[in-house]
Formats: sequence, structure tokens, C-alpha cells
Amino acid sequence: MLGTSEALDAITARFAAIERLTAANGSSWFEPRRRQAMERFVALGWPTPRQEAWRYFDLTPLRRTAFHYVRDTERSHIGHEALAPFQVHCLPGAQLVFVDGYFEPALSTARNVPAGVVAGDLASALGARRPLLEAHLAQHAAFESQPFVALNTALLHDGACVVLPRGVAMRDPIHLLWLSTASQGPIVSHPRTILILEPQAELTLVEDYVSLGTESHFTNPVTEIVLGDGAVLDYYKLQRESRSAYHVGAIEVHQSRDSSFHSTSIAFGGSRTRNDLRCLLDGEGASCRLHGLNVIADAQLVDDHTSIVHARPHCTSHEIYKTILDGAAQGVFNGAVFVAKDAQKTNSRQENRNLVLSKEALMNTKPELQIHADDVKCSHGATVGELEADALFYLRARGIDTKTARRILTYAFANDVLERIRLEPLRKTVESDLFHFIPVGQEADAPC
Repeated sequence: MLGTSEALDAITARFAAIERLTAANGSSWFEPRRRQAMERFVALGWPTPRQEAWRYFDLTPLRRTAFHYVRDTERSHIGHEALAPFQVHCLPGAQLVFVDGYFEPALSTARNVPAGVVAGDLASALGARRPLLEAHLAQHAAFESQPFVALNTALLHDGACVVLPRGVAMRDPIHLLWLSTASQGPIVSHPRTILILEPQAELTLVEDYVSLGTESHFTNPVTEIVLGDGAVLDYYKLQRESRSAYHVGAIEVHQSRDSSFHSTSIAFGGSRTRNDLRCLLDGEGASCRLHGLNVIADAQLVDDHTSIVHARPHCTSHEIYKTILDGAAQGVFNGAVFVAKDAQKTNSRQENRNLVLSKEALMNTKPELQIHADDVKCSHGATVGELEADALFYLRARGIDTKTARRILTYAFANDVLERIRLEPLRKTVESDLFHFIPVGQEADAPC
């Protein structure tokens, strides 16, 4: 992705290669949509800091890196031992593994998947499940306004496809492990996940992005989620890629009547990370709960944009996002809640809390409310602060050293997001990672 012209040439070549591939695997029905997305990406161009939505996310370092696409013949073949550092201990259920954007059946397991449930790769589903995918794939993820969603849609070639039939409640979770190797230099991948829960279906899904090694790579995932009437999804996203990785991801959720969406996003890794999460509450009685925790240091940047649209009456949304910053890290939170004119009896609450541990760290937060109905209950708030001197003094007075005291208080700040992780093996993994990554800030500036 060197200059604009070179980058576009590489994208065009990749687009042509995927066209030839889809003509051979029975997914040519998707070509008109793919072409629309490509045309839209060319029209939108690369985002710049002059655009408000990209004001703090400078793409220059990403553009200066000559990322290349991994062809099918160049795929890295790794063994199970390479996955060991990224396993969630004691996590039951199916695990689908993707390496550099390609599904790896030899590394995946489909244990405890009930009959009738689809849990596999998107490349196969594009040919075999056209009627189902035609109604949903690229129908909810807004590539018309989002250039990286358009790019993902134009270059879509593989990913995950999960479909639960009406009334099926899966007891065990599904774990999607997205692994980037960058073994042949900086690579770019565009993973795509389509998740469809038919009415009254229930599922827990974990999307986990990791790096094998420390080489630079660029991951541009899009997850499209469709929840039917009364469907329930407990969704987790972990971003624990290397400190040289770039990650620009989008999650698009369409909710029908009385559906429930619980999301928890945890980010430790990446050099520059952008997360867009958009929920459309499009059925009466639908609800969503969005939780986020970022722990960043050095020169890391995490840029979170959430959007919740209350389009129908009697819907609820609760949101809490937290960021812990150390070193010269930068955080961005932009949370928008939109209440349509007919969305009476809406109940919405949004919180953004941030803990800054060094003088060089910077947090920009911008909660937004747009209310067009008159019978609603909505609130929002944002804070940016440091560790409390009184709390530090209290711990020091009981014989706890400064470093440990700061670590305890920082951990406590994160805890109300951690305790919302209802999948116990995952919560223990995240707690362990957090304890490893958690910064203590500038001890010299500590008040005690």
C-alpha cells in the first residue's frame, strides 16, 4: 500500500484474480455486489484526517508499507503447536481457524455443533448456500459510506459463515481464530464473517485476532450479524495482534423484534486499531449492550466508533467503553446514539471512562445523542482522569509498594468490563492477558 496509485493497482489486480476464482467456484451471483463495492471504494478513496470520522487516525504509516496479498499457492501451512499460545484454555465448542485470511480445515474442529447448524468457511458457502446468503451478505454492512467496508466487500474471497436455524440454542460457543503470519513480508487480508441467527436462536461467538510473530500486517475484517425475532447473541471480539499490526474492523448488526445483542470488545494489540460497531434496532423490544476495554501503551492508537440506531419503540441500549493509556498512547471514542421519531419508550445509556497513566498519553472522546422522539429516557457521559491519590495513599499506608498499588487500582478500573464477560474460560484468559499487559504509569509522578 505504498502510494495511492500503486495501492490501487494492487487492489485492481487482486479484484481481477478473485473474479476469475469466483467464476470457477459457483459464486458468480455475488459479482454484481462485488463490482458495486469496488466502484464505491474507488469513488470514496482513502480516508484522510480532513474527514471528521478519520480525524485522529492517520493512515500515512499504513500507506508507506508495501503490503501484499497472499495467493492461494503461497499459503503458510502451520501446525497445531503454533496455535497453542492463542488457545482459550478449557473453552468448549467448535473452533474455526483462518490463516492469512484462508480457512484451515486441518486446524479446525466442529465439535458439539448441532445438526442443522452451519459453521464453516464462507468460500464454500458462497457456492452452496446462495439463497440464504443472497438475502443477507453485503446487505447490512454499509459499503456505500465506509471505504474499508467497500474494500472488504470488493475483495471478499473467504471467511466464516455461521447460521443457526429457528429455535436452536447452542450450548457451547464458536471460536473464530484469525491468525496472521506475515511470514513472507507485510501482508494484507480482508476477513469476512456472516452470522445469521434465525428467530429464537441463541449463540455465543468469539472472534479472536492474533499474530504469529512480530512482523507488520494489515487486517481489514468485516462482520455482518443478522438477528431474527427473539434471537440472542453473546458476542466477543479480542484484538491481540502484534504491536506492529494495523487493524481496521467493522461490525454491522441488524436486530429484529425482541432480539438481544451483547457485545464485549477487548483490545491489547496492534499499532493502530480502528473499530466501527453499528447496531440497528429495527424491531420493537430489541436490546443491545456494548462493552469495550482497551489497554494500550507506547505509541499505540485505538480509535473506537460506535453507532446505535433506535428505529422502533420499546428498545433499550446500554453502553460502557473504557480505555487505559500509558506512554504516548492515543485513544479515541466516538459513540453516537440516534433515536428516530417513532422510537418512543426508548431507554438508552452511554458511558465512556478513560484512565490516563502518563503525561504523554492522549484521549479524545465524543459521545453524541440525537433524539427525535419525545417519550424517551437517554443519558450519556464521558470522563478522562488519573489514578486517585487518596486510593494510592490508602494502599501504600497498608504496606503495598507503589508499583503494586498502581497495578491494583488500574485493574480495578477495568474490572466492571471484565465481569461482564459471561464466558468463564474467556474471562480468565482476558484477565491473565490484562495482568500481563496492564501498565503502571509513571511511578515518578505518583503522589505517594
